[in-house]
Amino acid sequence: MAKTHGPTDIKESALELIGNTPLLALDRIWPGPGRILAKCEFMNPGASIKDRSSLSMIQRALTSGKLAPKAPIVEVTSGNQGCGLAVVAAIMGHPLTLTMSAGNSPQRAAMMRALGANVMLAPQVEGKPGNVTLADVTEAENLGLKLVADTGAYYVDQFNNDDNSKAHEETTGPEIWRQTGGRVDAFLATVGTAGTFAGVSRYLKRKDRDIHCCVVEPAGAEVIKGDPITKPLHLLQGSGYGKVPSLFKFDTMDSTLGVSDEEAVHYKDLLGSKEGLYLGYTSGANVAACVKLLQSGKLPKDAWVVTLLNDTGLKYPADN
Repeated sequence: MAKTHGPTDIKESALELIGNTPLLALDRIWPGPGRILAKCEFMNPGASIKDRSSLSMIQRALTSGKLAPKAPIVEVTSGNQGCGLAVVAAIMGHPLTLTMSAGNSPQRAAMMRALGANVMLAPQVEGKPGNVTLADVTEAENLGLKLVADTGAYYVDQFNNDDNSKAHEETTGPEIWRQTGGRVDAFLATVGTAGTFAGVSRYLKRKDRDIHCCVVEPAGAEVIKGDPITKPLHLLQGSGYGKVPSLFKFDTMDSTLGVSDEEAVHYKDLLGSKEGLYLGYTSGANVAACVKLLQSGKLPKDAWVVTLLNDTGLKYPADN
């Protein structure tokens, strides 16, 4: 007699593991009133939220004909976008070269290389290890643009690529709406390229204009708020570069909140000791800002506040 089998659920590649991350209640850090709900973006295969935009930007470039199949790709990164692109490039068969400031965490460079990418480190010109400024990013960008000019490779250009924010408008935002049953009082996110904040806030505002959308910035580098920069060096890698990103639009922003390095570290540590999650500094900053907003009195006492747990703590040097 022939064997019978049940239904299968087998993914064809790691690309199918991108997105549809769980929404987790952080009730141990914030027992109420109200609730902090966080998207577990560290569970993507490249271990960060940037996997979403990496897949979107490459798929759309292929569809439009800007990128040929198997053709070389170049991008400038602080590490997470590079890891996401390395996942996508490995599966799709694209040679990938990534330029990054030497001040970004070496763990990210190691991961990108392990995924098959060629990683070129630009020397720091202003910051120090773990603290990368706009000038350092510009140095990495100049290196990347020279490679594009010399080789003709496709330049992803995450800071100016609309397909970055479309990824979140089409996936992250709808997932949040579905997972909360349409109950979202506020959404908070740190801003690097602004792709995540722009895309998610655009989707949520279409669903309900009253959803409070708040930008989280490093204290002392709050350019979206409009304050002068007094602390260009901070721990929030991939965020707070000291200029308003081109993908950012003020029309979906209701407020901003500044978070100090100390607050980011405190809530990063609480995510570990209370919620069992070893995450990066922007995740700590996002949670710190959620607590501040809930304590501010600007929201109903029973508000559901949604944020993002952007990446794993394994992408950073171990704390001394």
